[in-house]
Amino acid sequence: MKDMDIKAVFIGDKAENGAVYKMLLNKMVDEHLGWRENYLPGDLPAISEEDKLAPRYIATRERMMTVLDEVSERMRAGSIPWHSAGRYWGQMNAETLMPSLLAYNYAMLWNPNNVALESSMATSQMEAEVGQDFADLFNMTDGWGHITADGSIANLEGLWYARCIKSIPLAVKEVFPEKVENKTEWELLNLSVEEILEMIEKFTDEELDAVKAASSRSGKHIQELGKWLVPQTKHYSWMKALDICGVGLDQMIAIPVQEDYRMDVAELEKTIRELAEQKIPILGVVAVVGTTEEGQVDSVDKIVELREKLRGEGIYFYLHVDAAYGGYARSLFLNEAGEFVPYESLTEFFEEHQVFHHQVKIDKSVYDGFKAITEADSVTIDPHKMGYVPYAAGGIVIKHKNMRNIISYFAPYVFEKSVKAPDMLGAYILEGSKAGATAAAVWTAHRVLPLNVTGYGQLIGASIEAAQRFREFLGQLSFTVKGKTIEVHPLNHPDFNMVDWVFKVQDCTDLKKINDLNEKMFDVSSYMDGDVYDERFITSHTTFTKADYGDSPVKFIESLGLSKEEWQKEQQVTLLRAAIMTPYLNDDKIFKFYTDAITKAIEKKLNELL
Repeated sequence: MKDMDIKAVFIGDKAENGAVYKMLLNKMVDEHLGWRENYLPGDLPAISEEDKLAPRYIATRERMMTVLDEVSERMRAGSIPWHSAGRYWGQMNAETLMPSLLAYNYAMLWNPNNVALESSMATSQMEAEVGQDFADLFNMTDGWGHITADGSIANLEGLWYARCIKSIPLAVKEVFPEKVENKTEWELLNLSVEEILEMIEKFTDEELDAVKAASSRSGKHIQELGKWLVPQTKHYSWMKALDICGVGLDQMIAIPVQEDYRMDVAELEKTIRELAEQKIPILGVVAVVGTTEEGQVDSVDKIVELREKLRGEGIYFYLHVDAAYGGYARSLFLNEAGEFVPYESLTEFFEEHQVFHHQVKIDKSVYDGFKAITEADSVTIDPHKMGYVPYAAGGIVIKHKNMRNIISYFAPYVFEKSVKAPDMLGAYILEGSKAGATAAAVWTAHRVLPLNVTGYGQLIGASIEAAQRFREFLGQLSFTVKGKTIEVHPLNHPDFNMVDWVFKVQDCTDLKKINDLNEKMFDVSSYMDGDVYDERFITSHTTFTKADYGDSPVKFIESLGLSKEEWQKEQQVTLLRAAIMTPYLNDDKIFKFYTDAITKAIEKKLNELL
């Protein structure tokens, strides 16, 4: 089979594939029950037929059923209809893949713990294969990865790698000064990951243990490692990571973003050079692929070019790409052999695989950003976002698997130091016990939908197409409500599938009034309680503040017909925000049905507010 039909891999917004789901779920549950029954069938049953007739047994079973009825009631009354084909336009969540749900449910019956092989023979191997999938997705030929609880943990782990690895040269200077006697401290602080790995390659296990003991894990050298540079569009998890890792929030510098909300690489270079003049090193730089508020893709290629240029001047930094949201979209550009397709061939490539049903524009700058991820030292990627896998499933990839040796720990009661991965996963990660069912869910998703244009490329292509069509739809929308014309103004063209917009009364030049209107629209369009069946349009929102974004929103503010002075006075703008993850809206009939429906729903809400 060359390309996937994505309509076959979801339960469906109206449970169109519900019968298939029930059939497969029952089949897999029966297989598990048979496994239990057939394990040493001569063993004495722990629960006898007499036990099942006992009054307390019957009462306990009835209590269990009553509690589960309440669980069902609470979930139906207090859940968001992520699965809807076109009623939910908000957070990064959507219908999850049916094969992943089935694999999770099935594996959960065994309750495997991927901290050690003896408690998860099947799912530990699956996680190892998923880690290789991640490395292949980013064309990291020497790479290694694993599943984390979420993107925040993966980001923390990325900083952990950077901190530990960059502290190794200083630890070598302390423990074995003769090995680095020809290098200054500044040179040691600006070695690349590859140079550091090469430095310790010939160390004995005892020598490496001594160096690791004197590295940042001892608490030494951390403040000497320098600054951690992030774009203003950073995820909030970076503050927590800096705190937990002991690097400290004072070491973080937020680099301004441009009007397109991508990191300003010229400002990045300026900042690095100013720090270098003061002999302050750069611990690392974070680029974001798929910002959570705007859906933008930082110019990873330009950041890599800058790193190479500065390397010739004796300045080097660790590069982490936070692709928690956008990482899976790299599959759009990979052919079946896993090769990154040339930009000049993309149109023909997409036509061959019928990725898009309507015209979709992918800028060369976005393509270049995705392509350059392979040059990062570590990458965050979340299966529970664009992987369409159930929570909790984050992930991280490192460029060189030997990087693990610098951060590794060993717990003798769990595994032997001599045992090879995946047996010893717990030695290399922040977490301890972890659900093997998650690994089964991600592994299954990757086998049903390959991480290239024939699989995930089809799914993510549908999402991007829907986002671009939805933004175009919003740009043509206006309402007449109680004698007032209400305009809809989308934010600039998204790099990915996030669409932001504001409602504005025509000719209004008061930013505070515009913000108030959009806050009220969010209040009546965000489901928190009540009857979800009454909610015909549900969305999310965000606020761009001067404190977080500098003056990058000014161009958008001026496009609304407001002055820069109005921005300076209010210093924030409130927008409605939607991650368009639904896989169904590349169908013309469905797109028209839902855009017509939400137009009516929005008009009704505006009439209630004005």
